[in-house]
Amino acid sequence: MMRPRVTLSFAQTLDGRVAALDGSSQWISGPESLRFCHRLRATNDAIMVGIGTVLRDDPRLTVRLVEGRDPVRVIVDTTLRTPLTAAVIRDGAARGTLIACTEGAPTERRAALQALGATILPLPSAPEGGVDLDALLAALGERGIASVMVEGGARLLTSLLRARLADAVAITIAPLILGAGPAAIDNLGITTLAQAIRLRNVTWTTHGADAVIEGAVQYDS
Repeated sequence: MMRPRVTLSFAQTLDGRVAALDGSSQWISGPESLRFCHRLRATNDAIMVGIGTVLRDDPRLTVRLVEGRDPVRVIVDTTLRTPLTAAVIRDGAARGTLIACTEGAPTERRAALQALGATILPLPSAPEGGVDLDALLAALGERGIASVMVEGGARLLTSLLRARLADAVAITIAPLILGAGPAAIDNLGITTLAQAIRLRNVTWTTHGADAVIEGAVQYDS
């Protein structure tokens, strides 16, 4: 079974920050680029985030600003820390949410989330810890999911790039400068410019004051 096509999508400042030092990030991008993001959500079968994003931002991960269907919500949550009151769980949202955990996740947490309607997907652990992303994408492909939009956080985005599992990006760049704060992508083990991950078939579009760069990911050989 082929794995889904994976698109990484996030908003950052001109100096590459996705949040300020105090953690505030809503909203780095403007309303026009937020609508672009929701249009992109509507074109994908699933939208994926890590547990850190759920705990920090409590996102709904729905299509609200444009017409379109809500994608399946996929939460990468090694030990099932997703709160039962999270937006992706409460008010019936759990029925459209799949939570990927490791096989050692607490059984009582599995039962509690399943009781609310969430689908729990136990998977092998990656060698460096956390959910094996190869296994996760294979499992999503077996469920008929052909495209996944990944909105964060940094650990998940970085892990997908390191494993060469990201196929495309759609990055919003806002005309802001913070000077400090977390970045979307962490250390990829690249030590020289020749090893850089590049984009091909690149397009730039403007949405309000923001610019969006899209392209296919090209890894070094």
